[in-house]
Amino acid sequence: KFNIELMSLFSDTYEDSSSLEKISFTGGDLLFMNNFLAQTIALELYQSLKDKIAWRQEEVFVFGKNHLVPRLTAWYGEKGYAYSGLTHSPNKWNDELIFIKEELRKVLPNFMPNGVLLNYYRNGKDKMGWHSDDEKELGVNPMIVSISLGATRRFDLKHRKDKNQKMSICLNTGSLLIMSGESQSNWLHQIPQQLKVEGGRINLTFRELK
Repeated sequence: KFNIELMSLFSDTYEDSSSLEKISFTGGDLLFMNNFLAQTIALELYQSLKDKIAWRQEEVFVFGKNHLVPRLTAWYGEKGYAYSGLTHSPNKWNDELIFIKEELRKVLPNFMPNGVLLNYYRNGKDKMGWHSDDEKELGVNPMIVSISLGATRRFDLKHRKDKNQKMSICLNTGSLLIMSGESQSNWLHQIPQQLKVEGGRINLTFRELK
């Protein structure tokens, strides 16, 4: 069972904001923290969220056929959220998500997320294709705050217009990635298949819907 009081006793739950690394990134802002959550806490959260979240495997209609989304998803927050042609009714924040949100506020005191999209990649076959988080509910130049739990996966980025601008970041368990500024306008990102990866990964992207 996830124990909020026990987790709060760890002095290494997070590092201060001075450990946020700014990554060279044209046309946007990208910050990374490799060890936002201690490994022991990240493992505890991964197992608890895997067991307790109301996971769903959505279907999308592409080229005249229905296709299962190659991962499981869930939306938690204070209002519904629509993206990729799907509308998600909100689930209520649970203890784990509240805990993570409060830890984020220690590093990002002005960030006021009112929802979080969770993606569960069950193994290296699960993936997410090229996209940007630019739904109108997010407003202009949104801040997307991403936390990874579980197996390390590669996160790819490419510029919308300049094909020579691309990069990849390995997102390990407990890491924090922040995309802001014009990142969503100028860049696309994906989680590709990595067939050699056997373990599961849960990604949480906290958002502030307008």
